[in-house]
Amino acid sequence: MIKNTLGLLILLLSGALHGHTISGTITNQDNTPLSGVGVYNKNTGNYTYSNNAGTFSLVNVSINDRIYFYSLGFKNKELVITESQLDIPIKIVLEEAAVSLDQVVLVSNINAMSSFVNVDVKSDPVISSQEILRKVPGLIIGQHAGGGKAEQIFLRGFDIDHGTDIAINVDGLPVNMVSHAHGQGYADMHFIIPETIDNIDFGKGPYYADKGNFNTAGYVDLTTKKTLDKNVVSMEVGKYNTLRGLGMLKLLESDDDNAYLASEYLISDGVFESPQNFNRINIMGRYNHKDDAGNEVNLTASHFQSKWDASGQIPQRAVDNGSIGRFGAIDDTEGGNTSRTNLLVNHDKQLDQHSRLKSKLFMSKYDFELYSNFTFFLEDPINGDQIKQKENRTLIGGETSYDRTIHLDQNNSQFRFNTGIGFRYDDINDVELSHTMNRKTTLEQLALGNIDELNAYGFFNINYILNKWNINPGVRLDYLKFDYENLLTTAYDQKSENKLVVSPKLNAIYQASQDVQLYAKTGIGFHSNDTRVVTANNGERILPLAFGADIGTIYKPKNRLVLNMALWHLFLEQEFVYVGDAGIVEPSGKTKRFGVDLGARYQLTDWLYAYGDVNYTYARSAEDPSGEDYIPLAPDLTSSGGLTFKGLKNFSGGVNYRFIKDRPANEDNSIIAEGYFVTDFNINYSWKNWSFGLIVDNLFDTEWNETQFATTSRLFNETEAVEEIHFTPGTPFFVRGKVSASF
Repeated sequence: MIKNTLGLLILLLSGALHGHTISGTITNQDNTPLSGVGVYNKNTGNYTYSNNAGTFSLVNVSINDRIYFYSLGFKNKELVITESQLDIPIKIVLEEAAVSLDQVVLVSNINAMSSFVNVDVKSDPVISSQEILRKVPGLIIGQHAGGGKAEQIFLRGFDIDHGTDIAINVDGLPVNMVSHAHGQGYADMHFIIPETIDNIDFGKGPYYADKGNFNTAGYVDLTTKKTLDKNVVSMEVGKYNTLRGLGMLKLLESDDDNAYLASEYLISDGVFESPQNFNRINIMGRYNHKDDAGNEVNLTASHFQSKWDASGQIPQRAVDNGSIGRFGAIDDTEGGNTSRTNLLVNHDKQLDQHSRLKSKLFMSKYDFELYSNFTFFLEDPINGDQIKQKENRTLIGGETSYDRTIHLDQNNSQFRFNTGIGFRYDDINDVELSHTMNRKTTLEQLALGNIDELNAYGFFNINYILNKWNINPGVRLDYLKFDYENLLTTAYDQKSENKLVVSPKLNAIYQASQDVQLYAKTGIGFHSNDTRVVTANNGERILPLAFGADIGTIYKPKNRLVLNMALWHLFLEQEFVYVGDAGIVEPSGKTKRFGVDLGARYQLTDWLYAYGDVNYTYARSAEDPSGEDYIPLAPDLTSSGGLTFKGLKNFSGGVNYRFIKDRPANEDNSIIAEGYFVTDFNINYSWKNWSFGLIVDNLFDTEWNETQFATTSRLFNETEAVEEIHFTPGTPFFVRGKVSASF
């Protein structure tokens, strides 16, 4: 019935297609077709984008309308429509230029802020794959295990741990790991070579039908380069025996086919008294094919592996009494190793001017082994409390989506729908939690099992653009099946549960003028619980829901100035996750959060760019009494920003900061996690094909704690346990030199 009704609706709407249209092709000066170029009618507010063949079609165009063509990295171009251009295809050639804020036009996209934030990304070099997350306004990260472990993430009053409440993808490949040995949603981005990152798309809140598991506080989608402009070889050298080499080389270059290989090698002893002996290697190969029939295929293969030692989190009392320094350790045998091999195929087929079909298939082979000691001698006063978490995983999945746009000239409206189906299957073997000593001896296996987890889904998304309105209803359907086989029991012990969840969404954008956009968003999302939780609790609270709402505005008073503000609210049914560090189930009940996001971006001159964001959150438990309802480590005030310059003769660089206010570390706010204000700096000089750079972390040598936890622990010579702040110290003043050659 639904299928027949939808087909009839499309047929009726298709019959309404008429009116003046301009169409054509957009290329660069080398005659290469450009995809994703914005085509905007300044008179009506209508807009479209060029497809993967560089072609476009814009309806409801009249004589003398001013059509604007724009894309980051190219000079804007304006065309005043004449009668002859309504009937014949036109060709638009864009000239390359330095990235500038005026190359972004405010249109009624659901996530228009992503386009403006990409100016931040392209104006300020990203020095690590995890650092790209800091480009998301209000998002803070912290490392607390020697650089090889996924960072801790904070966003919108969430201590997201390593990814429980934010969905992260790169080129459509999921980064988050479900039912991970260390923590639910574990998102290790170190397999991404930062120089390959081309674009970032993000959204806050659970408002997007094509985003599923973990999309509660928000999502981040990264896109890597499809082709290289030049070959690049670079070397970085810094304090603490730090060395990083990078190579990005073209393998194939033609009109239809391109391929490149990128590799990265990093070693470092780190800032700690006990050397980290850190090493990481990344290799990525990418092949891109385009043809005149509207097909685009991207094939990506990559391998990553890393190994490190760590000093872990240390108790404040041990530093205060002088038994260790700030960069010392209680147990310096922590650390681990991990690897990930990925194969990803993306296919984009332009069926006609108004419809396209996109598909992806992916497979990952992943291994993980981590040794940690958070409580030292609390549980075992003789051997210590070190634990091992280990798993090996195969991840496979795919998705196909269909997108169609229908223009209705009689009421100046546009109807676009996007629908898709997909699946993800995680086969996780030998998921282990063990009590160990010195990474050499296993004293006791606390948990060992095999996990099979399936997520099959479908979504339907509509954008109905009528005059100044964009109405975006959507719905998502997810089916999850959880299987856990306990390998520690003598008898066969396997449990299975499943759950179906429906997630409706509704967003509305009002384009009040070319300079002002107002929006309201609402929707339901979810994060899945660990399979071990699901089966241990007989399927109760499998998929805690998140209910969210945003209202906000984006204001562009000048071509080179953008301001944004949002008021938001988020309610979580249950923050209920598997604590991999202890092998236990830890419910924390219902929570509520509301806040305000403020931001500004200003292109002061052609070469000078400034940006800044301030984010405030009120986060509390919805079930505990006042004064005992704080959410541990939930940040209430954060800010980040920077000033960058590019094209100032041969110089480029910038200075940026990040700030987080003091916040409660426990439920009654009796233990405080100290905030910090840290400033970084970089400068580069280019000469012919060479580039010389200086990167300075923590420019003013601020003493700060990168991560902090309220932990109960006991040291070897203590008779009683103590609960207090345990922290990982932040990097002190740290300088690296960089030399690059392009050819």
